[in-house]
Amino acid sequence: MRRRTFAGKVIGLVAATALPPLPTASYRRIGMSDTERLRVAFAELVASDNATGGTPSLETRAVAFAHHAMELQAVGSATQRVRARLYELAAAFTGTALWAAVDSCEPERAQRHLERAMTLAGLSGSAEITLRLWGHAGILARQTRQFNDAIAAATAARASAACRRDPRFRSLAHARLASAYAGAKQPTAALRTLEHAIKAFDGADPHADRPVWMGFYDRAELQGLSALVHAGVGRHDEAEAHLHHTLSLLRPGFNRNRSYYRSHLALAQLRQGEAEQACTTALSVLPTQPGGSLTERTSRLLTEFTGELNSVAPRARCTTEWMDQYRPRRLQ
Repeated sequence: MRRRTFAGKVIGLVAATALPPLPTASYRRIGMSDTERLRVAFAELVASDNATGGTPSLETRAVAFAHHAMELQAVGSATQRVRARLYELAAAFTGTALWAAVDSCEPERAQRHLERAMTLAGLSGSAEITLRLWGHAGILARQTRQFNDAIAAATAARASAACRRDPRFRSLAHARLASAYAGAKQPTAALRTLEHAIKAFDGADPHADRPVWMGFYDRAELQGLSALVHAGVGRHDEAEAHLHHTLSLLRPGFNRNRSYYRSHLALAQLRQGEAEQACTTALSVLPTQPGGSLTERTSRLLTEFTGELNSVAPRARCTTEWMDQYRPRRLQ
């Protein structure tokens, strides 16, 4: 714990050095150029998340930038438009910290970020950021197996003004609500809601201007979320088909999602009795580079896979091969 605390402090110092300078005493006017610098930093954090996942470093950097946005609120004069934008950016950065904590399976930290981010989003008046936060809240609730809370969060997201304006937002909200229904063992509602997600996605303008954080939600992600819904209601053959589509459509740079969905593919194959193929898929998830790592969410999927594999095929050669590769990496 001491090493983690010390490392966190060092990361915080590094993050602070990357922040833009605060206005000097002789210049206290905050403008859209200041918010634009923060917007660029936010886009960089989103790209980092897509590549490596929600690391503690990413979480710390996001908190630092959120703090910087609020410092600008305190030290300078600004128009109401600029102040609303600063609140929106602070909420966006805090939401990224929330997501990083979820990806690291740290629910207590995630909950604290969620509460702070919701307050900032309310001050900003941004329907899009509020929608994003409700989506993260639903995933956090599913992670802690609070499925009624997950349904409530996804329902709140679906009712947002952003969903009324843009079918792509509505599709995402429907897809996450379908996942919540699947987790709550409500298969009829899950599959019906997933159909709404697909229909809304097909009706959305693919070229519409949307926030940078929404860039992850493309056809590949819709296929991935569809797979999770089908797996959640026990339709593992359908889940496998969707996962193959996901992996074929994922764009370069989405390395975290590629590992995550490959882990789900291994589970779907194993649950259909294809132990050898499942092991081959799972092996492709393990890092090949020295020092490579997986997010905690993906690591836990591989732990689940290992337990099920040892239960259904304890003496199979592929199980031995998997354990020979998995154990050393697990101990690193």
